[in-house]
Parts: sequence; structure tokens; C-alpha cells
Amino acid sequence: MVCLPPAYSLDLSFQPCNFIRAEVFVSQGNRSILVLRKKQDKRSKSVSCKSLPQDSLIIPDSHIAPSDTLPPLVSALKASAEENVASFHFPGHNRGRAAPSSLSQLIGLRPFSHDLPELPELDNLFSPQGPILKAQEEAAKLFGSSETWFLVGGTTCGIQAAIMATCSPGDYLILPRNCHISAISAMVLSGTIPKYIIPEYDNLWDIAAGVTPLQIEKAIKELEMEDRKAAAVFVTSPTYHGICSNLGEISKLCHSHGIPVIVDEAHGAHLGLHPQLPQSALQQGADLAVQSTHKVLCSLTQSSMLHMSGNMVDRERICRCLQTLQSTSPSYLLLASLDAARAQLSEKPGTIFNEAMDLAIKAKYCIKRIPGISVLETPTFPKFPFIDPLRLTIGVWQLGLSGFDADEILDRDDRIICEVVGTQSITFSINLGTSSEHIQRLLSGIQKLSECYMSSKSVEERVEHSDSAPLTDVNMILNPREAFFAQKRKVAIEESLGRICGELLCPYPPGIPVMIPGEIMTEKALDYLLLVRSKGAMVIGASDPLLSSIVVCDV
Repeated sequence: MVCLPPAYSLDLSFQPCNFIRAEVFVSQGNRSILVLRKKQDKRSKSVSCKSLPQDSLIIPDSHIAPSDTLPPLVSALKASAEENVASFHFPGHNRGRAAPSSLSQLIGLRPFSHDLPELPELDNLFSPQGPILKAQEEAAKLFGSSETWFLVGGTTCGIQAAIMATCSPGDYLILPRNCHISAISAMVLSGTIPKYIIPEYDNLWDIAAGVTPLQIEKAIKELEMEDRKAAAVFVTSPTYHGICSNLGEISKLCHSHGIPVIVDEAHGAHLGLHPQLPQSALQQGADLAVQSTHKVLCSLTQSSMLHMSGNMVDRERICRCLQTLQSTSPSYLLLASLDAARAQLSEKPGTIFNEAMDLAIKAKYCIKRIPGISVLETPTFPKFPFIDPLRLTIGVWQLGLSGFDADEILDRDDRIICEVVGTQSITFSINLGTSSEHIQRLLSGIQKLSECYMSSKSVEERVEHSDSAPLTDVNMILNPREAFFAQKRKVAIEESLGRICGELLCPYPPGIPVMIPGEIMTEKALDYLLLVRSKGAMVIGASDPLLSSIVVCDV
């Protein structure tokens, strides 16, 4: 058990939430009526509403609100689902009447009753004039954008749209070499040519950081010397590990050259929403920011937002790109969850993250005092101003363990599930749903890890790390689009060195490519891929999961 000093003691007392239990009663007319009974309060009155047949549900008390106080899109979806209609439209489960029993037993029937198509009262995602428009306008107010678009294809489609809206075939895009694979697919779609920046890298942690203003300035000047200009600059901030680039300086630099700034802010939708959090990309002058609202914030998985600021980017082109990339049958559950997540933040602006921040600070304080455990902090990357305090990355190499080893032990012994695993570290995400009990379990698990493995290794055995970054020596022969459409064949791995890589080789998580199609296969990159594979990482994009063979471009 890890003990906290008096000033940092955690209140581990747990009070069960006040829940409402939904029970189903069948009336004489064989119609189901949903009756909500408040648990632990016999004096409360039953509330009934029209409903399709429901399974028993447990619904958090705080989520029940009158329709006139609900967010606009949530309210419209609720009203539409409760109408007594004869529906002859898609989807085929017909508001839950034909829901597959295996899934309805898992999630109940209510999600099906709200899984509706683009009915007139629910507005149209690609030409919003009603509740979707209102919901997006409310989001723009909260996040400080001139316009916000809801995304049902995740941040991936937002990044693709942002790059396609700013870059045409043959244009140059300045971006970090550790960008997410969605940026690579965007270059395939758009025909954009990458001008890569090799990010700052720490060999001990085996972690890449962001990019600096000086690196971007150097890339801009190199293109100018070739009589070329970047169509856009793309920055990932924060990274998966929470490392934030100096977007304020980067934006000023790029704007002085007339270049728009796109920020992959997938892991930073919460930034700027608390005094102790770094400023958001928009607050620092970015033109486009794409956020995964489903990560630290509380919308459903796959739902994201694209924010625009200023007038440097053509909004009509963004709309056309989104219409090209997004489904013509968007999920209203995903859209409504974005509206609900925005409303949740608006209820307590500036303070909603107080408890999460407090837990994060206390957890870091304790973990730093556990023998053999390192904590990733800003001194590791002195050129970067902030590391997201809600992202906690610990190093375990002094215990003679890889991150994959430590993750397996924590999962097996304490059922602690992390966000991302690396060769040397594990990263945990603290969010609005993190409890003090789970923090205590994390602290106890890490303490046990230290006690079990610190004493069993000599100092010489403990420290083991890679001595070279995997993202160096990038030599691109074909741009991503050319490589995508090139003829390919499979060769044995020992024959791949010096050949043009024909497939995306990307250890997952976190989804950052080590080799991109069109690049020369280097020994350093190959050694790194084999290393992470041997330590338990999955290499997505590889046609041969065992990496005994690799696809190369036959040119």
C-alpha cells in the first residue's frame, strides 16, 4: 500500500451513486411502459413515459433532465424516439423491434430506439439548419472557434479533411515524421508531398516528442531555397504521451509566411478548460484543430470535432471534403454524444476538471517516490513547454522490465488497464471518470511491481534501452500516393534492406509509423520493428504479422 503525506491524503471512502432503476411493466394492451423508480428513496414518485419495450436499465440519476434543459441535438433525438409512429424507414431493426437479441441483451433496447436516420426533425449533417447547426454553434462558443463541425469518422476523417482542404496534388506539407497514420492516408488521397521533420527523441524513454519552431522555420526555408512553398504545416500536439509543442510561436511563424497551421489535437480536447492545463491549439493561433472528443472528454468512441479559426482556410472546401469523407448515414447516437459532451463541460466551465487534476497531481507525487520507477516530466524534453498533467507516463527499465512486461503484470495481478504501452514505459490517462479508488489501486500495483522486481535485479541488469531513434535516416523515393498505387511484391525480410517499402509498418499502439510506403528500408528501422515485435507490440499494416517477410514496391 502506498501512503500519501497528510497534505496529499486521498479520501478513499466510496459512496454509491444515486441511481434510477428502469423497470418494464406490460399493460393490458401489450404496450410497454417504462417506469423509473428512484433507488433508496421510497418517497419518490414514479415517472412514466412512452417507450418501446425496454430491458431493465441502470441510469445515472444526473442524466435525467427535462427536454427543455437538454442540449439541442439530444433533445431532438429524444423527442423523435418517443413519438408513436409507424416507421417504414431504415435502419432495419426498426427502432429496436427487430434488434438482434445477442446485442440487446448486452446494451438493452434503448440505444436501438434512438438509432435513427436523418429524419426531417433531426437535421442533416452536411447541410445543417436545425438542431445539428445549433449544437455545432454551441460547441464553437465553448471551444473558441469561428466554426465547428461534428465528425462521425473520428479524428481520422477530420485530419484527412483538413489536409485535403489546404493541400492540392503536388503541394508540400510540412509535418512531423511521427504523425498519425491518418495524415499519411490524407496525403495518399490528396496527392500531397510530405516535407518531414524528425521530432525530438529520447532514447532512454524510447519516446518521440513534438516539433519546435526552429525545426519548422528550417523546413520552410529549405522549401523556399527550392523555389517551393508549403501549402500547410501540420503539428501533432499534444502527442500520445501528452507532450505539447509551442503552438503560439509556430502559428506566428507560419502566418508570417502566409501558411495555415493544422493541429492534430486528438489527445487535447480538454486543453484550455482548466487553469492548470496548457492552452488549446485555437487559443495559440492554430487555423484548424481536430479533436477526439471521445478520448479525455466523454462522447462516444468514434466521435470527434473539427474546429476552424480565422479566414485563412476556405470553409466551403472543408465542407466539401467532409462530405466526401464522412458517411451519408451518420449515427445520431454519435452526434448526440458530441452535443452532450459539450453540454457537460458547459455546466462547470473552468472547474469540471478540478477533481481529475487533483488526483493526477497526487498520483504523480506518490509514484515519483517509488524505487525503480521514473515519471516523464518536462525536463526530459526541455524544448517543449508542457506535458499534459492528466497523462501519466512511467518508466520501468530500472526494474529490468519492458513496458509490455509491466503492463501484463499490472493487468494480470491488479486488473489495471493502461492507455498505451511502449518498450520502456506505460502511459495512463486520467479523466473525468477516474476515481480515487482506482488511483489507489494504481499506486498499490506500481508499488508491488517495484518491490517484486527492484530487488531481483542488479544495477547492471536493470538499465536496458535502445541506443538509436527509429525515425532517423528517412529517405523517401516515392511520395505516399505514388507508393500506394505502385506495383508491389513480397520479399524475405533479409532481402528488404535498401528496397522501397510498400506497406505501412506501424507499431500499435500508438499508431505512429516507423516505415511509410515509398521510403527506403533501413537497418535501423528494421531493427526497431523487430525489437518492439519481440517485446509484444503488434505491427499493424504488415501483411506478415511475424515480420518474416515485407512488401516492397517493385519499381
